Formats: sequence, structure tokens, C-alpha cells
Amino acid sequence: MVITNVKRYSNPNQNGRDLIDCTGCKERKEYHARGYCYKCYKKFVWKSKEIKCKSCGRIRPHKAFGLCAGCHVRLHHYDLTKSYNAKKWHNISLDKLREITKVCASCGFNKLIKLHHLDGNKKNDDDKNLVGLCPNCHKMIHTYQYYEEIKEALKKKGHNSEKIHPTNYVKR
Repeated sequence: MVITNVKRYSNPNQNGRDLIDCTGCKERKEYHARGYCYKCYKKFVWKSKEIKCKSCGRIRPHKAFGLCAGCHVRLHHYDLTKSYNAKKWHNISLDKLREITKVCASCGFNKLIKLHHLDGNKKNDDDKNLVGLCPNCHKMIHTYQYYEEIKEALKKKGHNSEKIHPTNYVKR
């Protein structure tokens, strides 16, 4: 669709496109398409191609490599995001985080492991203060009813159980 009734003005930049009064923002800017400047065209007219994502199989707007935006970030930028968050929240490197969270220090589970600070101080990033715990053991160490059980399991595995700080535990 070509819009022919758009008034065009000469651009002082000889390498630039003609100027128009944009129908979106009502400002005089370089013409892009359909009577809009580039910004308004992207905002009001342009729609991303809908595809079936190669990873999740859902119909979503195309991001890159045949993937939707969520799958693209997960598959191509996950390490960068994880590294940034490890440095921001725990002040440790991604390699150190991966080493600590390979296996649950209490039960040996190795699928979903989260970082836990034994003394309850999130700013204390000493190697002896950090352990990896699976979601079950992590919930149990924060529950008064099971606290001693996890404390003993960690003591058997060689962790200093004297550091474990009981002030932030939930009583059932």
C-alpha cells in the first residue's frame, strides 16, 4: 500500500530521506513508510512475523533462529544472565556457583540445586559458608520442624553445623 497524499519536504541532510509530517507523532521527521517516521512505523504498523517456535512449539512472534523471545534468551543468553546474577546477588563467579550447586550437600540430589548461606548472612560469601541445597532440603532447613535433621546431615558430610543460623526459620 503506497500513500501518495503525504506532503514531503526536502531534507537538509543530502544523504537523508525526505522529511514528512509523521501521522503518528505529528512531528517533521524522515519518511520511513506509510506516512510514518521509523519510530512510529515500528510502534503502530510493523508486526513481527508469527512462527511456531522450534523449541517450545508455541505460536509466537519471531525473535531469531526460528525461536520466540523467551526461548531465544534461554538458549542463547542464559549463561550471560546467570553469570551477571551470580556476581550481583552472591558476589561470586559463575564457575564457583556451578561448583557449589552441582549436588545437594544434604541428600545428594543433582537436578535443581540452589545456593544457601549457612550463617544466614547473604553478604558472607566465604567458601565454607556456601552450600548447595535442593528445594526440599532448602525448605526443610528453613522449617523449625526439620531443621535439626538437615543440620545433622550437613554435619555428617563435613560442613560446619555450628555456623547454621536459626533466626530466620519458620515455625510450623
